[in-house]
Amino acid sequence: MSGNRSLDGQVVVVTGAARGVGALLARKLSARGATLALVGLEPDELAKVAAGLHGPAHHWHADVTDHEAMARVAAGVKERFGKVDVVVANAGVATGGPFVDSDPVSWKRVIEVNLIGGAVTGRAFLPVLMESRGYFLQIASLAAITPAPMMTAYCASKSGVEAFAHSLRAEVGHKGVRVGVGYLSWTDTDMVRGADQNDIMRELRARMPWPTNKTYPLGPAVDRIVAGVERRSAHVYGQWWLRGMQSLRGYLPSVIGAAGQREMRRFADRLDGMRVGLVGAGGEADEKARAGR
Repeated sequence: MSGNRSLDGQVVVVTGAARGVGALLARKLSARGATLALVGLEPDELAKVAAGLHGPAHHWHADVTDHEAMARVAAGVKERFGKVDVVVANAGVATGGPFVDSDPVSWKRVIEVNLIGGAVTGRAFLPVLMESRGYFLQIASLAAITPAPMMTAYCASKSGVEAFAHSLRAEVGHKGVRVGVGYLSWTDTDMVRGADQNDIMRELRARMPWPTNKTYPLGPAVDRIVAGVERRSAHVYGQWWLRGMQSLRGYLPSVIGAAGQREMRRFADRLDGMRVGLVGAGGEADEKARAGR
């Protein structure tokens, strides 16, 4: 971990910047003097975020799973602002429910956006990050540390993106690029509120052990991400207790496997035919964008 550095004049790219973590992160980074490049699928929402920032900003409409589109974004950011110092791969979607009844299109899309989208973002921006000896922060999740029933796509994608970032760190560190992984538990965003609209998902989460059964406020979590960007940290924890989960992760699959089976039996008569698409406003925006192609 390196010491804090000023964000004044730093050019920061944030994907998934139209709402939630990405939008608030952009505002807080801008307040610290950063120049923001916002990327996402909702041009109107991105424009609103950009207009409310404290300093220079611009937005780009792109699907993070599209190699050519993201390469154009990377070139456009470099052309407009002259450099890229930090990239936060934050774009993400989620679905839930029993895997056997899951919508295969939605399930696959979670993997595409969360895992492949993070890799596509890294591929597009690594050349300019090597020029600036910059920082790539991949937003993962508690779901990367601990598995959970009814979240197969999300857990698989976040475990995968965590491993991707750790592997990438070993590859590019000698070229001056630092790589971090950000971990968030249930945080008050459109995605989490969307998941809670499903009665079974909400009840199942409420029965999880403390502190994993709470929804945490967005502001403090984003403050921790900002501090991680300032330090260019290898690990960034949106909630204080997530750091301690790292030491327990070897035990968690067996513990949650046993507890999860018990809970699934409890809900068994309500699960037949349960299908959940992409949740929240961000999931809706993703579906609309793909339908409009």
